[in-house]
Amino acid sequence: MNRRLFLAALPAALVAGCGFQLRRLDGIPFANLYLAAPSGSVVGQRIRNTLISSKTTRLTATPDQAEATLSIGPEERSKTILSLSGAGRVTEYRLGLLLTYSITSRDGGVIAEPETIDLSRDLTYDDSQLLAKGAEEQLLYRDMEESATQRILRRLRNLKPGNGAS
Repeated sequence: MNRRLFLAALPAALVAGCGFQLRRLDGIPFANLYLAAPSGSVVGQRIRNTLISSKTTRLTATPDQAEATLSIGPEERSKTILSLSGAGRVTEYRLGLLLTYSITSRDGGVIAEPETIDLSRDLTYDDSQLLAKGAEEQLLYRDMEESATQRILRRLRNLKPGNGAS
């Protein structure tokens, strides 16, 4: 019995000893932030949820109460045909997500110049697997939204509070 307990506790001890920690959101240089995102913005909602759960930066109800404003433009999804089979059927699509964001100070000064995030993923397609490919398409869009969210949060972390854009 002691041997089983030892073998069960060994991986936990190794992980704890190596300094492993779950990903946290630390280092955003603003105590208060206003998030201006269009209604229905998935990236805006993900950023809002991340900031609320981190408890390091407080989201304000109005821009006047915040040190800075994170403005996210509308998210544009695209789906273009990438390749066709010899019979003229689609075999591959390119999915895209495009959005722009900027960070301004309370007085309207630019902290971070507007940046455009343009992400794309390729999706192989087969008519006989319609439901599976539809689910894969949604998964790829979610992956792009998560990638855009992490990119914006990394940019926020890398800002210097008094020096503007970094």
